[in-house]
Amino acid sequence: MAFAAATGVMPLDMPESVLVRFKGKRQPGVTLRDLVHAIPYYGIKHGLLTVAKAGKKNAFSGRVLEIEGLDDLTVEQAFELSDASAERSAAGCTITLSEESVAEYLKSNITLLKWMISNGYGEERTISRRIAAMEEWLANPSLMRADKDAEYAEVIEIDLDEIKEPILCAPNDPDDARLLSEVAGEKIDEVFIGSCMTNIGHFRAAGKLLEKQPAGSLKTRLWLAPPTKMDQHQLTEEGYYGIYGRAGARMEMPGCSLCMGNQARVAAKSTVVSTSTRNFPNRLGDGANVYLASAELAAVAAVEGRLPSVEEYQRYMGEFDAMAGEIYRYMNFHEIEEYQKAASNVIPVAQEA
Repeated sequence: MAFAAATGVMPLDMPESVLVRFKGKRQPGVTLRDLVHAIPYYGIKHGLLTVAKAGKKNAFSGRVLEIEGLDDLTVEQAFELSDASAERSAAGCTITLSEESVAEYLKSNITLLKWMISNGYGEERTISRRIAAMEEWLANPSLMRADKDAEYAEVIEIDLDEIKEPILCAPNDPDDARLLSEVAGEKIDEVFIGSCMTNIGHFRAAGKLLEKQPAGSLKTRLWLAPPTKMDQHQLTEEGYYGIYGRAGARMEMPGCSLCMGNQARVAAKSTVVSTSTRNFPNRLGDGANVYLASAELAAVAAVEGRLPSVEEYQRYMGEFDAMAGEIYRYMNFHEIEEYQKAASNVIPVAQEA
C-alpha cells in the first residue's frame, strides 16, 4: 500500500491461465456436477494433476481456470463449475456464456433487488445504483472474450461424447476423480444434498424420487439443506418439504450445513455421498469416507443404500429426464408472481433523481 501511495501505481503479476475447452454433446444421465469432476479426471489423464501428495502435481494451482464450450448454460449452472475452481487451487475462474444467459440472470436480479427495496432490505441508494448498472448493461450488452491469439499454460479438451457415466471424487480428496463403474456397489450410510453446489432443481429431483418411496423406508440417513431461504420457501410452497418429511429426511436450515464442517456432523467412520464442495479428511465427520457426487446420484444412493451400477443409475435418470421441464426450473424472480408484484411498485432512487 505504501508503494502504491508513493508512486501512484501498483504492479501486479497476472497469473497464467489453463483453458478447459468442452466440445461435443452432453450424454444422457451426465449432469453438470459430472462435468465439474471431469476437469480433474481429464487433468489426471493428461498428466497435469496427480492424486498422491508426494511430489504433487497440479497444473491448475495459482492459475486462472478458463472454461469454454458451455455457452448455453444459465448463470446459475455456471456457478456450479466456477465454485469448484477453489478445489483445483486455481486463482480464479471464467466461463464463456451467451448474452442471453447473462441477460436473463440480470433481469431476474433486477426484480429481486426491487423486491428487496420493497421489503426494506439493505440501503436503498446502494441497491438502486446496482439496478441502474444492470439496466445499463441490458441496454448495451457486451461480454469479454479471450483474444484469438491468447496463450495458455495448458489446454485441456474434454469431449462430452466420451463421458457416458457419472464421475465422482473418491474419499477423501476432491482431486481423486473416478467413474461410477469403478466404485459401484459401495455401501452408503449417509447422504448430504446441499451447499452452494446445488440449486432448487436438485431438491425437486430428490423430492420426485423420495415421493415414490414408502414412508420411512430410506436405507440411509439423508440430510437436506437448500442453499438459500428463498429456495426453502419455494420448495415449501410446492409441497416438497412434506415429501421430505414423510421420507424421513433430516432438514437442515438453509446454508452451508454439513459442508461447513463445523456445524452438524455425520457419524464417525461412516461412508457418505455428498454434494458439498470438498471432501477433505474429517471435514464432514470424524474418520468419515466421503464421495462427492451430483445431487441426482446422491438421491439414488440415499434410496438404494449403496452406489448404484451405471445401468441402475441410468434407469433413475430416465425418470428425471422425463420430468426435466418441471424439475429444472431456476429461481428466475422476474417470472415469479410474488416478486413481480413487489417489484412493480418500486421506483429506484437513482431513477427518481
